[in-house]
Amino acid sequence: MTTEPEIAVLYDEDAIARRVDAIAAALAEADMDRLLVVAVLKGSFVFAADLIRAMHRAGIAPEMEFIHLSSYGAGKTSSGTIRVVRDIESDVAGRDVLLVDDILESGRTLAFARDLIMERGARAVKVAALLDKPHHRAIDLQADYVGFDCPDKFVVGYGMDAAHAYRQLPFIGYIVEEK
Repeated sequence: MTTEPEIAVLYDEDAIARRVDAIAAALAEADMDRLLVVAVLKGSFVFAADLIRAMHRAGIAPEMEFIHLSSYGAGKTSSGTIRVVRDIESDVAGRDVLLVDDILESGRTLAFARDLIMERGARAVKVAALLDKPHHRAIDLQADYVGFDCPDKFVVGYGMDAAHAYRQLPFIGYIVEEK
């Protein structure tokens, strides 16, 4: 019989909700034209859902799309090679696009998505990352909107997983390593 590992809470539900509302308020003040929100799957789906609802409350009515990019597979570290598993369907030409991702770590995935969308003629591409984890940045990329600075830990919960587990947790935490 295996025991479930201990998960330590980094950011609880209330702290996350406050940050999501703050990001939506900042977006409401930005001058965006025909805004298209593009959630980077899979990890960002919870953050993206909460963010677009907060954007509605802040008076923004964006369209929503999803792009599924993969660089991790089942591991805990990026392979460095990004592949498009599912592409967006909307025409981005002349539009402002907000890429929404769970975590900005190496920067490779978000730079790939940003460049892909810019090549398709977007007016501008901004990045909203729930977590900023600069300790392993390989690409010079900064998010325009950040929820939290992330310690150098492998995080789970609020849509983020470890080998497809823990996405359902309502908080952001990390697996406590046994000593």
